[in-house]
Amino acid sequence: QTKTGIALLYDEVSENAYDIRLKLTKEVLTIQKQDVVCVSGSDHSANHRTVTLRRQPVGGLGLSIKGGAEHKVPVVISKIFKDQAADQTRMLFIGDAIIQVNGINVESATHEEVVHLLRNAGDEVTITVQYLREAPSFLKLPLGSPGPSSDHSSGASSPLFDSGLHLNGNSTNTAPSSPSSPIANEPKYEKRWLDTLSVPLSMARISRYKAGTDKLRSNAFEVLALDGVSTGILQFYTAQESADWLRAISTYISDLTLQNMKMANKCCSPSDQVIHMGWVNERLEGTDSSQLYKFKFLALKGSSFYIFSTPPVSTLDWVRAEKIYNLCEVLFKIHKLWLADDCWLQANLCLGIHQDFDLEDQRPYCFSVMVGHGKSHYFNVELGSELAVWEKSFQRAIFLEVQRTGSKTYMCSWQGDTLCFTVDFALGFTCFDSKTKNVLWRFKFSQLKGSSDDGKTRVKLLFQNLDTKQIETKELEFQDLTAVLHCIHSFIAAKVASVDPVFIDSQSIARKYMYSN
Repeated sequence: QTKTGIALLYDEVSENAYDIRLKLTKEVLTIQKQDVVCVSGSDHSANHRTVTLRRQPVGGLGLSIKGGAEHKVPVVISKIFKDQAADQTRMLFIGDAIIQVNGINVESATHEEVVHLLRNAGDEVTITVQYLREAPSFLKLPLGSPGPSSDHSSGASSPLFDSGLHLNGNSTNTAPSSPSSPIANEPKYEKRWLDTLSVPLSMARISRYKAGTDKLRSNAFEVLALDGVSTGILQFYTAQESADWLRAISTYISDLTLQNMKMANKCCSPSDQVIHMGWVNERLEGTDSSQLYKFKFLALKGSSFYIFSTPPVSTLDWVRAEKIYNLCEVLFKIHKLWLADDCWLQANLCLGIHQDFDLEDQRPYCFSVMVGHGKSHYFNVELGSELAVWEKSFQRAIFLEVQRTGSKTYMCSWQGDTLCFTVDFALGFTCFDSKTKNVLWRFKFSQLKGSSDDGKTRVKLLFQNLDTKQIETKELEFQDLTAVLHCIHSFIAAKVASVDPVFIDSQSIARKYMYSN
C-alpha cells in the first residue's frame, strides 16, 4: 500500500519552505518535486521554454504574476485563466519563472518592472520561462492544474500580490488577434511530480528535534537513512498530518527492523536471539549547561544489552559495540510519558533502588538503563508506542536471560572473610565460604522482606526466618554493589513473572498509559 500527500521541505539556511509530494511504500520514502516535462515533439531545451503570446482584446495575456527581485524570488506565473491567451499555448504553467520578455532578461527585475514590460510589449509577447521547482511556499502558488488560485492578495509591496495581465495593455491593434494556439509539431508539455530523492527505510531513523537540542520542531521531522542521507526537514500543515505521517513511517521502519531481526536470528543459536533493536537518542552529559543528544542504536540479544553508534549489519559487527552489558545486571526505568491531556507523568519503576536524575529536559518518552558501578544511560524515543515496546522488550529479554542462566554468583566479603553470594532462580539466596564451600545461610526469594545499602559497597538484606518469624539481618560487601542489586531485582521480577505474569503486565507504566490514552 502506497501513501501519498503534500508537505513542505524546509530550508533552515534560507528559512524558506518548498512544496513537495511524499510517496511512502513499505520500504522507501520518496520526495517528489513538481516540474514541467516534454511529453511529445522535439524539446530543444530541457529547461527553458520560449512561448509567443498574442494579446487578446478581452483577457489580454490571460495570466497573473507574483514575486520579484525585491522579494529575493523570481517573477513567477501565479494564475492562468482558462481559455485565454496563456492557457491556449498549452506551454505555460503556474509556477513558471519568467526569464526573458521579448529578449530582455528579467531574472533580476522587480515586480513592477516586469509588469510594465509585459503591459507595454505590444500585441505579440515572446517570453522565456523555466519552471521554478523550489518555489517558496510564501508565494502560495496552487499545486493543481491551471486555473484561478484562491489566495487573497495583500498589496503591491507583498510577494503575494498578483498583478493581473488578463486586462488589455497598450495595444495598437484593435482587431481581434488570432489565438495563441500551439503549432502541430511544437513540443507538448505537462506539469508532473518527479522523484528527486528516495530514502530507504531499512534501519532508518526519525528526528523531530533540532540537531542535538531539546527544541521540538513544530509539525515537522526529518528522516535519515542508514547511510546518513536525509530527507531534509519535512513540514506539515497540521499537527494531525504530521502525527499521521510520523506513525506511518515509524510503522514501516519497525516492520523492516523486525525483518532484519528475523534474518539475523537465522544465524544465531536459540540462546543468542535478538529480542529487539532500534534507534534512540542518548543524552550526553555535556561540559556546559546545554544538553546534547546523539543517535544510538540499541539491541537486546542473547545475554547482553548492546549500545552501537551505527547498526550491526553483519555478524562481525556485534563485537564492535560501544558498550555491552549483561542483561541480568541492568535496570530499565521509565522517566517520562507525554499523556493526551499534556500532563507529565513522572514514573519511577526503581522498586527500592533509588537514584536521582536531572529531568529538566523537555523531551517526552524518556527511559534510562542503569548499569554497574552506579552508572546509567539516559535515552529518548520519538513515540510513546516505541517506549512501550522498549519496556516490554527489556522485561522479556531479562526474564529469558534469568531463566537461561539459572543462577549468578558474586564474590563478596564480611568481617575479613571472603564469601560467595549466589542468586538462584530455583533456590533463592545462598551464601557460602569461598574456600570450604560450606553454606553459611540460605533463604527463599519470598523470605526477603527488605534491604538497605550505603550507596557504595555495603548492603543489608533482611530475611524472615520461617520458623521463628523473626527478621535476620545479613550484611555483605561487594566490589560492584549496583550490579548485584540489579541482579537480585531481575531474578525476583522473573520469579514473580513466572508465577503471576498478569501482575507484571499490570505494572507496565508505558503500556497502561499509552494505550488508555
